[in-house]
Amino acid sequence: MNPAVRIQSEDFDPAAEMDALASGRTDIGAVASFVGLCRDEEGRLSALELEHYPGMAEAEVARVAGEAARRWPLLGLTVIHRYGLIRPGERIVLVAAASSHRQPALAATEFLMDYLKTRAPFWKREHLATGELGAWVAAKEADDAAASRWAAPV
Repeated sequence: MNPAVRIQSEDFDPAAEMDALASGRTDIGAVASFVGLCRDEEGRLSALELEHYPGMAEAEVARVAGEAARRWPLLGLTVIHRYGLIRPGERIVLVAAASSHRQPALAATEFLMDYLKTRAPFWKREHLATGELGAWVAAKEADDAAASRWAAPV
Protein backbone atom coordinates (compact mmCIF):
# COMPACT_ATOMS: atom_id res chain seq x y z
CA MET A 1 0.00 0.00 0.00
CA ASN A 2 1.44 3.32 -1.09
CA PRO A 3 0.04 6.31 0.78
CA ALA A 4 -1.25 9.15 -1.40
CA VAL A 5 0.24 12.46 -0.27
CA ARG A 6 -0.62 15.77 -1.89
CA ILE A 7 0.51 19.25 -0.91
CA GLN A 8 -1.59 21.70 -2.90
CA SER A 9 -3.06 25.18 -2.94
CA GLU A 10 -6.42 23.98 -4.31
CA ASP A 11 -9.36 22.91 -2.16
CA PHE A 12 -10.33 19.23 -2.05
CA ASP A 13 -13.54 17.23 -1.74
CA PRO A 14 -13.34 15.02 1.38
CA ALA A 15 -16.23 12.76 0.31
CA ALA A 16 -14.70 12.14 -3.11
CA GLU A 17 -11.31 11.38 -1.53
CA MET A 18 -12.83 8.86 0.89
CA ASP A 19 -14.90 7.29 -1.89
CA ALA A 20 -11.73 6.88 -3.95
CA LEU A 21 -10.07 5.01 -1.07
CA ALA A 22 -12.84 2.42 -0.77
CA SER A 23 -14.28 2.27 -4.29
CA GLY A 24 -14.48 -1.30 -5.53
CA ARG A 25 -12.83 -2.65 -2.37
CA THR A 26 -14.63 -5.35 -0.39
CA ASP A 27 -11.73 -5.85 2.06
CA ILE A 28 -12.14 -2.39 3.61
CA GLY A 29 -14.40 -2.28 6.66
CA ALA A 30 -13.60 1.24 7.87
CA VAL A 31 -12.50 4.60 6.53
CA ALA A 32 -11.61 7.06 9.29
CA SER A 33 -10.99 10.67 8.39
CA PHE A 34 -10.20 14.09 9.77
CA VAL A 35 -10.77 17.39 8.01
CA GLY A 36 -9.15 20.47 9.50
CA LEU A 37 -10.68 23.89 8.86
CA CYS A 38 -9.37 27.41 9.28
CA ARG A 39 -10.95 29.16 12.27
CA ASP A 40 -11.52 32.90 12.54
CA GLU A 41 -10.28 32.92 16.16
CA GLU A 42 -13.39 34.74 17.41
CA GLY A 43 -13.29 37.25 14.54
CA ARG A 44 -9.60 38.09 14.96
CA LEU A 45 -8.37 36.43 11.74
CA SER A 46 -9.15 37.18 8.12
CA ALA A 47 -6.91 34.35 6.88
CA LEU A 48 -4.14 31.93 7.73
CA GLU A 49 -1.15 31.81 5.40
CA LEU A 50 0.59 28.44 5.13
CA GLU A 51 4.06 28.14 3.65
CA HIS A 52 6.21 25.10 2.89
CA TYR A 53 9.31 24.07 1.00
CA PRO A 54 8.12 22.27 -2.15
CA GLY A 55 9.60 18.80 -2.41
CA MET A 56 10.75 18.71 1.20
CA ALA A 57 7.22 18.92 2.64
CA GLU A 58 5.91 16.17 0.34
CA ALA A 59 8.85 13.89 1.15
CA GLU A 60 8.55 14.39 4.90
CA VAL A 61 4.77 13.89 4.99
CA ALA A 62 5.16 10.80 2.78
CA ARG A 63 7.82 9.45 5.16
CA VAL A 64 5.49 9.76 8.15
CA ALA A 65 2.54 8.37 6.16
CA GLY A 66 4.76 5.37 5.40
CA GLU A 67 5.46 5.02 9.12
CA ALA A 68 1.70 4.92 9.76
CA ALA A 69 1.36 2.21 7.11
CA ARG A 70 4.05 0.17 8.90
CA ARG A 71 2.46 0.64 12.34
CA TRP A 72 -1.09 -0.32 11.41
CA PRO A 73 -2.62 -2.73 8.87
CA LEU A 74 -3.91 -0.06 6.50
CA LEU A 75 -5.44 -0.79 3.13
CA GLY A 76 -5.36 2.81 1.94
CA LEU A 77 -4.19 6.20 3.14
CA THR A 78 -4.63 9.73 1.79
CA VAL A 79 -3.06 12.88 3.22
CA ILE A 80 -3.80 16.26 1.64
CA HIS A 81 -2.41 19.49 3.09
CA ARG A 82 -3.06 22.90 1.56
CA TYR A 83 -0.78 25.89 1.42
CA GLY A 84 -1.31 29.53 0.55
CA LEU A 85 -3.86 31.97 1.93
CA ILE A 86 -6.73 30.09 3.56
CA ARG A 87 -9.81 31.93 4.79
CA PRO A 88 -11.89 31.02 7.86
CA GLY A 89 -14.22 28.13 7.08
CA GLU A 90 -12.00 26.77 4.30
CA ARG A 91 -10.42 23.33 4.49
CA ILE A 92 -6.72 23.02 5.33
CA VAL A 93 -6.04 19.31 5.74
CA LEU A 94 -7.49 15.84 5.16
CA VAL A 95 -6.24 12.57 6.56
CA ALA A 96 -8.22 9.49 5.53
CA ALA A 97 -7.15 5.97 6.48
CA ALA A 98 -8.77 2.73 5.32
CA SER A 99 -8.47 -0.62 7.08
CA SER A 100 -10.39 -3.83 7.62
CA HIS A 101 -11.38 -2.60 11.07
CA ARG A 102 -11.99 0.80 12.68
CA GLN A 103 -9.25 0.80 15.34
CA PRO A 104 -6.25 0.86 12.96
CA ALA A 105 -7.92 3.46 10.74
CA LEU A 106 -8.74 5.71 13.70
CA ALA A 107 -5.28 5.33 15.27
CA ALA A 108 -3.46 6.06 12.01
CA THR A 109 -5.60 9.17 11.44
CA GLU A 110 -4.82 10.47 14.95
CA PHE A 111 -1.12 9.67 14.57
CA LEU A 112 -0.87 11.60 11.31
CA MET A 113 -2.83 14.60 12.58
CA ASP A 114 -0.67 14.81 15.70
CA TYR A 115 2.40 14.80 13.44
CA LEU A 116 0.94 17.41 11.07
CA LYS A 117 0.06 19.72 13.99
CA THR A 118 3.50 19.55 15.64
CA ARG A 119 6.33 18.50 13.33
CA ALA A 120 5.32 18.78 9.67
CA PRO A 121 7.36 21.34 7.69
CA PHE A 122 4.63 23.96 7.33
CA TRP A 123 4.74 27.50 8.67
CA LYS A 124 1.55 29.35 9.52
CA ARG A 125 1.14 33.09 9.75
CA GLU A 126 -1.95 34.92 10.85
CA HIS A 127 -3.55 37.64 8.75
CA LEU A 128 -5.57 39.76 11.14
CA ALA A 129 -9.05 41.14 10.51
CA THR A 130 -7.55 44.62 11.11
CA GLY A 131 -5.52 44.21 7.90
CA GLU A 132 -2.23 43.70 9.75
CA LEU A 133 0.04 40.69 9.54
CA GLY A 134 -0.05 38.68 12.73
CA ALA A 135 2.41 36.32 14.35
CA TRP A 136 3.79 33.05 13.07
CA VAL A 137 1.85 30.26 14.80
CA ALA A 138 3.75 27.75 16.95
CA ALA A 139 2.58 24.32 18.07
CA LYS A 140 0.66 24.44 21.33
CA GLU A 141 1.78 22.50 24.41
CA ALA A 142 -1.40 20.41 24.23
CA ASP A 143 -0.54 19.43 20.63
CA ASP A 144 3.00 18.45 21.67
CA ALA A 145 1.63 16.40 24.57
CA ALA A 146 -0.80 14.59 22.27
CA ALA A 147 1.98 13.79 19.80
CA SER A 148 4.29 12.45 22.51
CA ARG A 149 2.12 9.34 22.93
CA TRP A 150 3.37 8.05 19.58
CA ALA A 151 7.06 8.09 20.56
CA ALA A 152 6.98 4.47 21.70
CA PRO A 153 6.62 1.84 18.95
CA VAL A 154 3.17 0.28 18.58
